Amino acid sequence: MKYSNNNFPLIMSISCIAAMGSFLFGFDTGVINGTVGGLRLAFDTSLFVSSFNIASMLLGCGVGAFFAGWLSDSFGRRSMLMVAAVLFIVSAVGSGMAHSSDEFIVYRFIGGLAVGSVSVLVPMYIAEIAPSHYRGAYGTLQQFGIILGFLVVYISNYLLVKLAGTSINEFWFGFETWRWMIWGELLPAAIFFITLFWIPESPRYLVAKGKNKLALQVLIKLYGQFLGEAKLLDISMSLSSDHSPRLSDLKNKETGKVHKVVWIGVFITVFQQLIGVNVIFYYGSVLWELIGFSELNALFINIVVASVGAAGCLIMIFLVDVWGRRPLLKMGSIVIFFTLLTLAFIFMNVEKDVYGVINLGHYKILTLVIVNLYVFVFNLSWGPVVWIMLGEMFPNQTRGSALAIVGLFHWFANFLVVMTFPLLLRSIGIAGVFSVYGGFTLISGIFVFYYLSETKEKELEEF
Repeated sequence: MKYSNNNFPLIMSISCIAAMGSFLFGFDTGVINGTVGGLRLAFDTSLFVSSFNIASMLLGCGVGAFFAGWLSDSFGRRSMLMVAAVLFIVSAVGSGMAHSSDEFIVYRFIGGLAVGSVSVLVPMYIAEIAPSHYRGAYGTLQQFGIILGFLVVYISNYLLVKLAGTSINEFWFGFETWRWMIWGELLPAAIFFITLFWIPESPRYLVAKGKNKLALQVLIKLYGQFLGEAKLLDISMSLSSDHSPRLSDLKNKETGKVHKVVWIGVFITVFQQLIGVNVIFYYGSVLWELIGFSELNALFINIVVASVGAAGCLIMIFLVDVWGRRPLLKMGSIVIFFTLLTLAFIFMNVEKDVYGVINLGHYKILTLVIVNLYVFVFNLSWGPVVWIMLGEMFPNQTRGSALAIVGLFHWFANFLVVMTFPLLLRSIGIAGVFSVYGGFTLISGIFVFYYLSETKEKELEEF
């Protein structure tokens, strides 16, 4: 069923408000990039504990993704987004005020609950309100929000360090600069919470809860009277008549095994992490300083990298509903594989000085170009496409439950990558690390080729 785009401004504005959760996702996970040095000195931690300070939030993300996906079937998509907004605020205040590593970890875990929640709720909500023929473009707002959050926090970190000198110097009111980096999240989190009162609840959730009258009001507002009534009928027919959505729906009633589509969702979200791009966003400053850049220059390079990623997302908006999901993922796997092999080759052919700083020599410009190409292609393919597909590949009856499980695996994989990166860096070197990620990228392309089905222009009721 094709929908008129007469309500494009309304649907886009509603989607953008929901995608503010993705912006906070990027801001909250990216802010740590500029605070690594400050945290190590403030809490006097070892390499392992410092890594856990960064990765602890990702454990909260797994818990948040699971429970938000599951609870959204009971309390609604919008209600759970509001809970996430409150958690963002609590985490930002507490993390910035922390005076010990343990205290910091607790508040970052709370922030992880919020990030994990929006990671499944935003693509779910946008997919459930967007018309099928533009759903990919709307769904790209998830990744664009994430990368925009990275970009804004990198700019904020850069300006704060430029004003204060370093991230560990005292700044306003006697607080260290790295604390102000974290507190910068409070304003967008408050705006997100307030604007959520303006958006409607998902019509598919309302139908699942038997609130057909409210669902019809939302659908008419989105699509008009005739199409809204027709859509209400489609949604009602796609939902089980004997019970509300629940986790047990993920199993095939005849075989007792988990539906194949759930495992496919798990694999594509895990591959999205094993490609390794998040080490650029979480450890970018560390990497750039390792190859000889100053702290301020490293923070500036982060801004450039995030800007390139944002450009990839913007281009993606115009391609995803034309080319489809599978072609973009296959293209992404091929190009990313070669960028990672190139980076591995570069770092195999450079030397370190006595302080462990890598001397790139004439490879410096090439390295910057390849890293930016890596990030650009990821945000043109695996970054947004996976979120789009997760929002649309599951049937109405199982969407919330499936995303709960998939989200749990997503954040476990993210935690694994972030936690192991410093350890791998020490044991096999940066060339070895990029080789490992390149191997997983090759496998991801093979998986897409053999197991992933196209979802372009399909109605959610067709799954």
